[in-house]
Amino acid sequence: MDAVVVLSGGQDSALCLALACRKYGANRVAAITFEYGQRHAVETKYARGLAQHFGIGEYKVVKLPFYAEITDNALMNTEKAITRSRGASAPNTLVDGRNAFFLLTAGVWAKALGATKIYIGVSQADYSGYPDCRAPFVHAQQQMMRLAMEWPFEIIAPFMNMGKAEEWALADKLGIFDLIAEKTLTCYRGIPGRGCGRCPACRLRNEGLRQFLSRRAGQQ
Repeated sequence: MDAVVVLSGGQDSALCLALACRKYGANRVAAITFEYGQRHAVETKYARGLAQHFGIGEYKVVKLPFYAEITDNALMNTEKAITRSRGASAPNTLVDGRNAFFLLTAGVWAKALGATKIYIGVSQADYSGYPDCRAPFVHAQQQMMRLAMEWPFEIIAPFMNMGKAEEWALADKLGIFDLIAEKTLTCYRGIPGRGCGRCPACRLRNEGLRQFLSRRAGQQ
């Protein structure tokens, strides 16, 4: 394998998978999905569907059953309402350390596969206050993994400085607009497509789509 994609089944990771397959060829790409007690665990179904659609070389689902034992948040605790308090730096769906766990685990598997590239769909342009979606974290995580495993990892975050509207434009350019719109799940409540329209993930996705469609209409 050349690359491992952290694949959640959502818009961002699906586009990462498409880019990796385009660059290296689907048979040289692997993807890894995590079940960590998230309330929208149905996203695993969409991730598996994306892996099958692109015909990638390797696919793995990894369970992290311990996560709920060490942290509490609205994304994993269904008794908590999904909210964002006024003045809060992040919504209460923040899962502390999630991308650090994901990237480290993906890196262990990547090294076993002989891959050096790891794709992840994080963005600091519309990161919602999640600290592990910013460039400084990605750079530090890459360095840590290189030191920990003595392997030349490169963490690729193609949307780091790209908003959702630009992602929709990229999907359209790649000819997978309908796939992203219909076969990915971003909603924290597990509703596909446009989702619930109220959670932070849906608001970002739908506002980006609105902006893209408005721009496209203005160009016609």
